[in-house]
Amino acid sequence: MTILDRVRRRFSRPPEPVRAVVLASSDPDERVLAWGALVREEGWLVATSRGLRRVPAGLPLPEAGGVGVLPWHEVASARWTATADGGGRFEVTALSEVEPGVQARLPVERHALSDAGDLPAVVRRRVDQTVVASRRVPLPGRGEAVLVARRVPGQAAREWTVVFDDDADRGDPVARETARQKLAEAVAADQVV
Repeated sequence: MTILDRVRRRFSRPPEPVRAVVLASSDPDERVLAWGALVREEGWLVATSRGLRRVPAGLPLPEAGGVGVLPWHEVASARWTATADGGGRFEVTALSEVEPGVQARLPVERHALSDAGDLPAVVRRRVDQTVVASRRVPLPGRGEAVLVARRVPGQAAREWTVVFDDDADRGDPVARETARQKLAEAVAADQVV
């Protein structure tokens, strides 16, 4: 991508379907931060102030309100692999709450982009901004879990959760109790600060 292409991209408007999705949002303050074109003209991967959206090409505008959003605080990881032509691939792993204070990683979603623009930097910054603290804790046996404190829009307090590296540990009563104990200690220490 030439410098002229980058300047044009920086000052261009998002594609009409992308604008329609954001205008149809339940959040009147949602705005487009960056977008990348998906390969084979499949649509766009869009970073907004609320989260990450995949907007399909050919989306009928009356259906724009049905395009889901993955909130930034529910992104476990977003790995970017660039290609020399300005595109690349995102591997996004979302989190799902399986019970209060416990989240599980969902299967990785892959998004191949022909033109990424500023999307990788914006996604990285937005995900990083949600994470206040993160630490690994050992579990009985060989397993580990991650304790994570995140900023959640609309909540004053940080939200602490535990994410087990292995789903089998989540089902092990001893590992679960150890993780709950470590989580309670982290929450208590956070409230002292």
